[in-house]
Amino acid sequence: MITVAAGSSRPVRIGSEAPVSVQTMCAGYTHEVDRCVAEIERYAKAGADLVRVAVPERKDTEALKEILKQVSVPLVADVHFHYQRALEAIAAGVHKIRLNPGNITDREQVNAVIDACKERGIPIRVGVNEGSIIERKDKMRRAEELGKYFAGHRSGHLLALMIAKLEEYLDIFAARDFHDVVISAKSMDASLVIDIYTEISRRFDYPLHLGVTHAGTVDSGRIRSVSALSTLLANGIGDTIRISYASDHIDEVKDGIEMLCCLGKRERKGVELIACPTCGRIQVDLFTLVKEVEKVLMPELTLPIKVAVMGCIVNGPGEAEGADVAVFAGDRRGIIYVQGERVANVPEAEILPRLLAECQAFEARVKKGEARLGEKKVHIVPPAPIGELGSGEAKIRAGLVEQISIGQT
Repeated sequence: MITVAAGSSRPVRIGSEAPVSVQTMCAGYTHEVDRCVAEIERYAKAGADLVRVAVPERKDTEALKEILKQVSVPLVADVHFHYQRALEAIAAGVHKIRLNPGNITDREQVNAVIDACKERGIPIRVGVNEGSIIERKDKMRRAEELGKYFAGHRSGHLLALMIAKLEEYLDIFAARDFHDVVISAKSMDASLVIDIYTEISRRFDYPLHLGVTHAGTVDSGRIRSVSALSTLLANGIGDTIRISYASDHIDEVKDGIEMLCCLGKRERKGVELIACPTCGRIQVDLFTLVKEVEKVLMPELTLPIKVAVMGCIVNGPGEAEGADVAVFAGDRRGIIYVQGERVANVPEAEILPRLLAECQAFEARVKKGEARLGEKKVHIVPPAPIGELGSGEAKIRAGLVEQISIGQT
């Protein structure tokens, strides 16, 4: 395990049994201090544990001292070609360095960065990307050996090169007796990401930073990133993550946190909203209702209350049982349940305000210790076949519809 920002009021532990942390990176210029601080704090408020900033020029590292005074999360300095930028960032008090030794040709310059980090207890992330692997003559034999090992894999050549490159980098750190290292190996190919991280988790005993590089827009990148990262995390691989989008990076943070919550890797803060996809049984404007529920409830509630919004009585009762607060609708009305107890039957126009009121009242009871999250009180029975709402099963039992037998003559 390594600790980022050790001794600060908000240290982040990575590896071993520590929770999986969420990272993102500033999109703006680091030397624009006020904008950079505002961007970092926006990510921090959304739940980011670490934020990375680019420091390609001296004016960027000079800005770090002022930025570090104003932000509430540990910062990672992204260094590629100029080792001086790393030394300047370390002197400014940055909490972690992202270093690509392959981009710095002078080994002594790399050693200087490693020694400076070692002296100050600052960890380093080192990694390889599919698009940045450079074969070197002194490593060709190892690459060929690994190539034979991965010969049957569709991306065996890339896997071999990435493993060989990581070995080369880690040898540099081992030679300096430096072990506060996090490693990564990214690709835009989700399947390759799964394969490479699965392999390096077997080979190397270092914390792993997961990511899919060049993932694309939110719409395409979300699927590509989550399909790879959730697979790895569900199999116990990965210690810190960044979902990367070519758009507002706040979405990277939100989606990363949601993925961890769905996998049980992080405790949810605020409402967990579930809703049915709708079908021909729907009798209310559920799409609008769900959007309004999300818009109204999310800012108002702080506890991880599970709220279900269902469009009909087929799945509604079951979801009402599983949720803390639930509404299922029919005939322009909504029936609201709180932990399995029916509390209201209101017209469609009154569903949203009444649902909010019931959620707020339930949250208040939980905070007072009068109720507990996820505790069902009663078994919900679907409405009777006679009345404003009807159950298909109940109608069959009542003889109101004909039963159909399949596979019988």
